[in-house]
Amino acid sequence: MASIPAPFFSVSHIVWADTARAGTRDIAEEVPVALVYDASTEAVMMATPADLEDFAYGFSLTEGLISKPEDIRRLDIVPGPNGVEARMWLTPERGQLMTARRRSRTGPTGCGLCGLDSLEEVLRLRVPIGPSALQMTASDILNAVTSLETRQPLGEQTRAVHAAGFWSPGEGLVAVREDVGRHNALDKLAGTLARTGVRGDSGAIVLTSRVSVEMVQKAAAIGAPVLIAISAPTALALRTAEAAGLTVIAVARHNGFEVFTHPERIVLTESSTL
Repeated sequence: MASIPAPFFSVSHIVWADTARAGTRDIAEEVPVALVYDASTEAVMMATPADLEDFAYGFSLTEGLISKPEDIRRLDIVPGPNGVEARMWLTPERGQLMTARRRSRTGPTGCGLCGLDSLEEVLRLRVPIGPSALQMTASDILNAVTSLETRQPLGEQTRAVHAAGFWSPGEGLVAVREDVGRHNALDKLAGTLARTGVRGDSGAIVLTSRVSVEMVQKAAAIGAPVLIAISAPTALALRTAEAAGLTVIAVARHNGFEVFTHPERIVLTESSTL
């Protein structure tokens, strides 16, 4: 019977540093993961074979396939010889909506912007950010970035995966997920937040990756009012974030950061807000 692979494996190789020597390195694993709803495959993603329950719930939520975790009646993670299937059984109402969605779609499923069949659908913002009282100081932002660096065991081991974390005032990082794919890491984070009852509007998402439009759309679906990333954003991501009401902080390092959209949530001093 097939089993889920480990998220990494060790390989022997040759190391060159002035002289050649034999060495070993831990390598991140990636496998095809099929997202299956009511016995029909919606998408196949290349992902790290860990936290797959979170991935299934998070992907379903951020892609708008379900509106709440309870829309999934049952979830089975089924490993096979060529990958892993996340088999989900939906409530009757949600299942009918999924069937209607499939009938109206002409394009094939795939990675990234999965199964979308028009440019209008690609650029549509699914969920704008609602009202939020969250405000962050410069110290909060720098602490969130620094804290994420210490909560990436697979990244430390392999140097080949992304991480997504959720920072909450007074609590710090309440959850972190890792994956070879930056979208997958964020989906896994979305899944664990939803399954543990953590409200998306109660904190900020912190990423090790760049900010693309898909990451903005997924952050908005989670409901987080602030998105922090160590790399730069794309122009389309910023336009989408501006329209969504999402604060984007990027190029966030130990010594500073850049605020691109909705700076009103950032408090730089005790007496002044941007």
